[in-house]
Amino acid sequence: MVKLCVLIAAVSLLPILCLSFSPDNPTDRRVLVLLDDLSLKSSHSIFFNSIKSRGFDVDFKLADDPKLSLQRYGQYLYDALILFSPSTDRFGGSLDLAGVLDFVDSGHDLILAADESASDLIRNIATECGVDFDEDSSAIVIDHKSYAVSETEGDHTLIVSDDFIQSDVILGSTKVEAPVLYKGIAHSVNAANSLVLKVLSASPSAYSANPSSKLSSPPLLSGSAISLVSVVQARNNARITITGSLDMFSNRLLRSGVQKAGDSNKYSKSGNEQFVTELSRWVFHERGHLKAVNLRHHKVGETDEPAIYRINDDLEFSVEIYEWSGKSWEPYVTNDVQVQFYMMSPYVLKTLSTDQKGLYHTSFKVPDVYGVFQFKVEYQRLGYTALSLSKQIPVRPFRHNEYERFIPTAFPYYGASFTTMAGFFIFSIVYLYNK
Repeated sequence: MVKLCVLIAAVSLLPILCLSFSPDNPTDRRVLVLLDDLSLKSSHSIFFNSIKSRGFDVDFKLADDPKLSLQRYGQYLYDALILFSPSTDRFGGSLDLAGVLDFVDSGHDLILAADESASDLIRNIATECGVDFDEDSSAIVIDHKSYAVSETEGDHTLIVSDDFIQSDVILGSTKVEAPVLYKGIAHSVNAANSLVLKVLSASPSAYSANPSSKLSSPPLLSGSAISLVSVVQARNNARITITGSLDMFSNRLLRSGVQKAGDSNKYSKSGNEQFVTELSRWVFHERGHLKAVNLRHHKVGETDEPAIYRINDDLEFSVEIYEWSGKSWEPYVTNDVQVQFYMMSPYVLKTLSTDQKGLYHTSFKVPDVYGVFQFKVEYQRLGYTALSLSKQIPVRPFRHNEYERFIPTAFPYYGASFTTMAGFFIFSIVYLYNK
């Protein structure tokens, strides 16, 4: 009876597992949203509806749900996680800090939004992902120059920013014209960490402090050191978005008009909706997701892939690269894909030509060095998933019967040998018959 129950549970789980992320269909995925309060479903409904409208299956749960779990029977039930639960001190069920990090380490995506109530748990998750929130828990971002004009100026904590990252891959080809409204806490990124990128930065006049108290010392974070929204693309191509403003995703700020202090331009709608929608497209691999297939190589004039090459052979190399458009795989066209013929270091480095249909190819001569080589394609560009392909192939020297009978470059040595023989013969005749 117990075995029957386990079998029924496993069969019932199959439809769920079939929805999981796969390289062939990156956007057919399930998203888990963890909330502090279920009222966020309605107050942030525009953002959630934009995700649903793109074919995602969104599952809402309270962060302290006692039945909370990201995996079952060793399989992950979700392919992306949205943490809109900044004040949660402890997740429910079997989920904890290590569980969230393992989820990301397994190649899954994460969106984390905090605010001034951010708990140590949320801060620790951000720190593990390469982002540090301001240590002062009462501090929020203040800007007395780049704030949003309103009937009551207040404490200038509702700021505006249009300092976006210059990347069509991350934010889409359509420029975000209106500035983004932001109300929340500041964070910093390590400049030496190439995996973390600032997507939205604060103005030089911004700083992080408690708005209800006077500054007794310079703020820890100020100016360009403050990042409002940052993204991480891990080495396993998992994508992470971290921001200190949960309000940035709210219907109120998405629908609100915006005018920057000191600027005559007034926008009927903020850039929040376009910004968060395009950013979520990137995080969920709807853009900038590459795959490489059909890595092939063969001798010139042949079609079959050999098991071994000989030094100085002429060979042809090709690989196909495609980008996911959100609905189908389209040819990826660029001019900076390279292949290395590698043994301890690159002996050959060639830029691949493209036919504009996804096929990249080149030809070159095998170096006059024998050993075990690799064809390596390492492609890393801002916003795109990293490609790392390799195929091993041995290279042998000439066999004893494959050398030329007479090597042209050795003719001087041949001449020297025969000249020496002739000279010795003449010397012997002269010596023997001279009286």
